[in-house]
Amino acid sequence: MTIEPRSVDVEGLRWAVREAGSGPALLLLHGFTGSGRSWGGGLADAAGGLADAAVAAGFTMIAPDLPGHGGTGWHEGGPSRPPVSSRATIERTADDLPALLRAIGHERAHVVGYSMGARVALRLAISHPARVASLVVEAPSAGIADAAGRAARRAADDALARALERGGMERFIDAWERTPVLAGEARLGAGDRARLRGIRLAHDPAGLAASLRAAGQGVMEPLHDRLREITSPTLVIVGADDPVRERAAAVAAGIPGARLAVVAGAGHAPHLEAPATFVRLVLDFVLEDHAA
Repeated sequence: MTIEPRSVDVEGLRWAVREAGSGPALLLLHGFTGSGRSWGGGLADAAGGLADAAVAAGFTMIAPDLPGHGGTGWHEGGPSRPPVSSRATIERTADDLPALLRAIGHERAHVVGYSMGARVALRLAISHPARVASLVVEAPSAGIADAAGRAARRAADDALARALERGGMERFIDAWERTPVLAGEARLGAGDRARLRGIRLAHDPAGLAASLRAAGQGVMEPLHDRLREITSPTLVIVGADDPVRERAAAVAAGIPGARLAVVAGAGHAPHLEAPATFVRLVLDFVLEDHAA
C-alpha cells in the first residue's frame, strides 16, 4: 500500500512529507528529478528499499519532496506552483529542514541524502549540527570550487531549464536519462526503470526548472573548505562505477573521521543499482552508537 504524503507548512511553503514507523527519525533526501517516493517500499508500490527496511529496524522514516519536486510548493495555487528560487536553494532548504522536523515531532534525525539531497545533507550538517545524529551521503559533491567552473555550470543548468520549459517534461526526461552519470540505471529491471521514470514524469516542469536554477552546483556555496566543520558521524557511499566517484572520495577525505564505502557493481545510484548492499551499509551505520 502506498504511503500518502501529508502537508507540513514551513513559513508558507507547503512540504509534502511521507512518514512511517516509530522511533528515532531517519530523514531521507532524494536527488534531482526524484521525490520522497524514490526510496522504495510502501512509498512507491515496490517491495524492499531503504524505506521499508528503516521502519522494520525501528526508525521513523521521513521522506519529504524537496522544493521544486513532487507535491512541495506554495499554499496558494497548490503543489503545481513551484517555489521561488530563494526557497529552492541548497542553503535555504537545509535551513528549512529543522523546522520541518520539529513540525512532525523530531528535534534530531539520522540523515541520508543522495546526490542533490546529499548536498542538502552536507549543508544541514554544517549549518545545524545539533539536528544531525549521523550522516550518510550517497554520491555527494561539495560543489564547484572554481568560480569559472561554477559560472559554466550555471549556464549549462539554465540551458537545461530553458529546454525543459520549451520542450516539456517527457523530452527533458528522455535526455536526462541518457546522461552518462545515470548510465548505471541500465542495470535495473524493466519494472524498476518504469517506476523511476514515472516518478520523474510526475513533476511539474516549472518546479524542476526552478530547482535547476536555484539548487545546482553552479549556484550553491562550495563546501570544500567547510567539510571539516562536520561533527556528525559520517558515512560516504559511492558506486565503484560512478563516473564522478572522485567527488565522493574528496568529500569523505574532507570530513573528520568519515568512512568511505565503495559499492561494487554500482554507478551513481547504489540505492537503486545495489539496494541490498546499500540498505545494509546504511542501517549498520545508523544502528551504531549514534542514538538520536
